[in-house]
Amino acid sequence: MDLIYYYLPALETIRDFMELGGDVLFVIGFLTLFMWILIVERLVYLRTSHKRLAAKTIALWEGRSDQGSWSAHQIRIRLISQVSAQVERNIPLIQTCVALCPLLGLLGTVTGMVEVFEVMAISGSGNPRSMASGVSKATIPTMAGMVAALSGVAMATYLQRKAGRERELLADNLYLAQK
Repeated sequence: MDLIYYYLPALETIRDFMELGGDVLFVIGFLTLFMWILIVERLVYLRTSHKRLAAKTIALWEGRSDQGSWSAHQIRIRLISQVSAQVERNIPLIQTCVALCPLLGLLGTVTGMVEVFEVMAISGSGNPRSMASGVSKATIPTMAGMVAALSGVAMATYLQRKAGRERELLADNLYLAQK
């Protein structure tokens, strides 16, 4: 029970931030959470399942008696392609999430500015206090979308490079097993 009281101020801060940024901030938050779930899944896959799949593929290739013919070469290409498809499975979806984050931030900017203009139309242009909430709803989602996109860009680039290295490593291992 003491754990709840320990995290309560942090949860209140997050709640206040989400309210300050408007409804679009919730969408950005869910998209960022989804993107990071995909990133963590890919990282776990690369550390565990991929090594087993690559070893199984190399063992399958080494168990073949014919490794030099044209059909064997096509089988080798197919094996590499199948393993590569598994490594690169969610990377395009991660890249799509990265691209959507700043766009949703811009949507938050537009909705915040619409709120500012509504306040200006109702109360006139001289009420800065009532305009301040709309300005914060315009800037916070933009910042949140950019921060989410930057974190996703770094990880998507890492995963893409790692997938390319794993593909090349498997191709090299299958080629060396041929000789």
